[in-house]
Amino acid sequence: MSGDRPTMPPVRLPSDAELARDALSAPLLARAAKLARWAGEEGIPVGVGGELLAPQLREATELLGLAGDEDGDAYAMDAWQHALDTGLVDFEEAEETGDGEGVEPDEDEPRGTAVAGEELATLASGSPSDILELWLAGFESVLADAAAPDLGDIADRIAEGEDLDLDSLDWDPEGEADFLDGVLGNLYLLTALEQSDAERPVPLPALAASMIVPDDMDEPTDDILEEVSDAMMRLDDQFRLLAPTGIIAYRPVDESLIEEVDGEGRIRESVDGVTSDSPEEEDVSRYGMVSLTPLGVLAVRDRMQEAGVDAPVVGDLADKGADALLAALPGHPETAARAEAELWLARRTPAEAAAELLAAGRGDDLDAPSRRLACQQTLSLLGAGAEPAVREVLDDRELGGLARVWLAEHGAADVPEPGEEMVFWLTIDTIAAQLAASGDTDELRGLVEGLVGQHSGFFDAAWRVDHPATADVLEAMGRLHPDKKVAKEARKAAFKARSRG
Repeated sequence: MSGDRPTMPPVRLPSDAELARDALSAPLLARAAKLARWAGEEGIPVGVGGELLAPQLREATELLGLAGDEDGDAYAMDAWQHALDTGLVDFEEAEETGDGEGVEPDEDEPRGTAVAGEELATLASGSPSDILELWLAGFESVLADAAAPDLGDIADRIAEGEDLDLDSLDWDPEGEADFLDGVLGNLYLLTALEQSDAERPVPLPALAASMIVPDDMDEPTDDILEEVSDAMMRLDDQFRLLAPTGIIAYRPVDESLIEEVDGEGRIRESVDGVTSDSPEEEDVSRYGMVSLTPLGVLAVRDRMQEAGVDAPVVGDLADKGADALLAALPGHPETAARAEAELWLARRTPAEAAAELLAAGRGDDLDAPSRRLACQQTLSLLGAGAEPAVREVLDDRELGGLARVWLAEHGAADVPEPGEEMVFWLTIDTIAAQLAASGDTDELRGLVEGLVGQHSGFFDAAWRVDHPATADVLEAMGRLHPDKKVAKEARKAAFKARSRG
């Protein structure tokens, strides 16, 4: 993998079989399949390009159980178009007879026949990966539609005599597609970083603000808030179109919040105060809530990989060596790291896993403390079968300390007491790993205060520790300790450590 290749946190994905079931039950594909079966081998008469004629549209709407829905015809047309786009339905154009030359064709006159396509069999007997491939192709088609301007509005304007081009539409195709990709990317990142298994919905104002409000802006200006409001309305339309694909779970913006200004929808109330990700839920939910489904994670990950982004899945490292596992785990969110470690361990006996992990934990490079901390955390998931391998490193300068910690935590007998040199070496190593992972945190500040408070003369011993990170750790302790006198001692100790080197 290239060192400059963008990398995302790992995501968890269900099996292909589970994802395929989700795809088959997604409203848009399920409706498209039903209409394809309705068309059958004998086919139905259709208009130019395969669109449904008025009588067939009524029948399709009733077949889908949408006759009582005010948008039923539109949903039926979307499902039929989806069937055409995915190959569930094939359009066979009628041959021209030459009759009626120069006569404007009747829009309700059949121009061909639509029959069930070859891909319909994929839904019934294809493998899960085949079904997902078909679903992904259909999703890409809908995504392209979502980034396009409102064709109905364009048709109305043309009918009124306007001469339209891309400039007059104020539409940037590439920019609009990039914006929607960015929004889905932000949803993907939030899903990957989520520390629970539940799909937590994101408020639409917060999602729009993440794309509009500059990172260094403390308080959004009125102009920025107006941009956020416009983006929300755009996303509301796009998410309503995307939701039937199964990529997202979406609660639309409350219609009572929308007013029409100059023929365009606007949020009636200011979005100031609801653009953060932690407003009052009962209020912000009216402005729209969205979450990425497992199918959505699959689809966005697929697009990221095509764009050259490294988008790992939990379990990718299960068949890799311990060196690859320990290199990756420090960058994983906590729950993903544990799941990755458990999948890796499941393919090895405790003795094999422990020996491999400990061997990979050695080293004096900059990343070594992080590897050893990941090694210790992964070892903690192993039972008594790992004990012989752990005992073998008790005299190892780099691993002896964490080996004693593991044995003590597992209630092992005859655990030798560590010498002072090993205790201080493990302390420096652990703090170095935590600094690399999180920087100067409140948790680390508490650890530093506790260490200094428990050991009189801590710094006099610590600066002598032969560890590559000793000076950096002591400098960090000087930053973190609230007592100015103690902080000064830490900085002096760091100077001594550097002078010794």
